[in-house]
Amino acid sequence: MSNPAATPKAAPQPLIVTDGKRFLITAAMVLGNLALPFAVHQIPDAGRMLLPIFFFTLVGGWRFGAQVGILTALLSPLANHYLTGMPPSAALQDLMLQGALLGALASLVAARRPKATLALLALVVLGHQALTVVPVLMHAGLSTGLATFKLHLPGILLLVLGGFAALRLLDRWLPQAPAAPLEG
Repeated sequence: MSNPAATPKAAPQPLIVTDGKRFLITAAMVLGNLALPFAVHQIPDAGRMLLPIFFFTLVGGWRFGAQVGILTALLSPLANHYLTGMPPSAALQDLMLQGALLGALASLVAARRPKATLALLALVVLGHQALTVVPVLMHAGLSTGLATFKLHLPGILLLVLGGFAALRLLDRWLPQAPAAPLEG
């Protein structure tokens, strides 16, 4: 017989997502990545600064796993491009790759630490920025890379603070089921 008091408390697991639910969740994340950039682009040049196309990719990757995060990252720029002409064709591949990286990083960290904290989200977003600024540094030099990072600082804050708030709301609306304790 096992002693319930001796059984370690299981960490919360990501929401189990069936294929139908995964499709609906991904569609909701893509719709969010259509609406937020549309709103942000009403302010001239705010899109490059606030990084709105990555918001629901971060949230989807963290809360629902790599498949949702990466699908959101790939489908959002395509849908935006075909509906609004933005981002321009030349930027699609870069945005899709950058988004896929963010969705994958978010899901990797969340798999190890499911409870979102400001520090963990900052780690993911800054890690993503570091990995995406490195090619700029290599191609255009240090001053251009630093200027790109400085331009993205408001977006980094939006992703970290807004992502934290969104994940907290999702935790309230869609509580995670605790993992079943291992029997053996």
